Amino acid sequence: MSAINANSSFAPVLIVAGPTASGKSALALDMAEAFDGVVINADSMQVYEELRILSARPDESETARAPHRLYGVLSGREACSAGKWREMAMAEIADCHASGKLPIITGGTGMYLNALTEGIASIPDVPARIRDSVTAELEDLGHTAFFEKLAKDDPETAAALDSTNTQRLIRAAEVFAHTGRGLASWHKEPVITPPANMKFKKLCYMPPRDILYDRCNRRFDLMIEQGAIDEVRDLIALGLPESAPVMKAVGVRELGAYLAGKIDLATAKEKSQRETRRYAKRQLTWFRHQMTDKEIIDAQYSESLAAKMRHDINQFLLTTPK
Repeated sequence: MSAINANSSFAPVLIVAGPTASGKSALALDMAEAFDGVVINADSMQVYEELRILSARPDESETARAPHRLYGVLSGREACSAGKWREMAMAEIADCHASGKLPIITGGTGMYLNALTEGIASIPDVPARIRDSVTAELEDLGHTAFFEKLAKDDPETAAALDSTNTQRLIRAAEVFAHTGRGLASWHKEPVITPPANMKFKKLCYMPPRDILYDRCNRRFDLMIEQGAIDEVRDLIALGLPESAPVMKAVGVRELGAYLAGKIDLATAKEKSQRETRRYAKRQLTWFRHQMTDKEIIDAQYSESLAAKMRHDINQFLLTTPK
């Protein structure tokens, strides 16, 4: 069924969120088939071209069932910020509405979802050359000296940072280098909010924890069978800095240690599975605090649950905003 009237002042967006390995991608795909939708990625690792297996990107059989967008669209040499993702997502959402399709945002990166639904500070995008320069400077100076320099340039931001958090240090320094203003100063600016006619329907799929953890374990086993080791080997061959976001995907460091002969494969797999479960646990906690009880689905996926969700989504689409 066609869900959208391109000329309507009502611009609906369905969000299917949840922790890693929860089955949210399958749920989003089912809803895309039911409502003539387009699945739009909101996972910070699935945007990278090099991480097809380790990020559990949809395969050809899934992408054949409904259009998928923002999967594998960036090189690992690029850093995808919440602002950059939001800009890409808004373009895809606008395209969906113009063509009468329902945009279905799915992923577990809470920062991306909040940037879309709640808004984001208007910080200019930082050119890759500046990010690379700042990253090289950190590697040359070391964390302590780099943090001390940042504290002199931008004391307000530095005061709220963990001096050992590489990614946040680089982000603060690159923004200052590009704009001459501190990150904390930018965060005081009015946020860029969603258009007034954009309405969100949120579903957060949270299966029981024991089932979720078992899925995490089994999914990593499958990743190994599908070629995750070769994927990590190819990624390492690019010579990217360890601070690059793509290098922080669960499994990259662990399988990299195996390829370097530092640990055996069984240990690498065990560590990767443990990190995946820890990541899932952090996501569960985040969603519990960010989503309402009505938005959270505490159940295993079944046809009866799917039917209820289709009914709820249909009611949302038929509702005319006052």
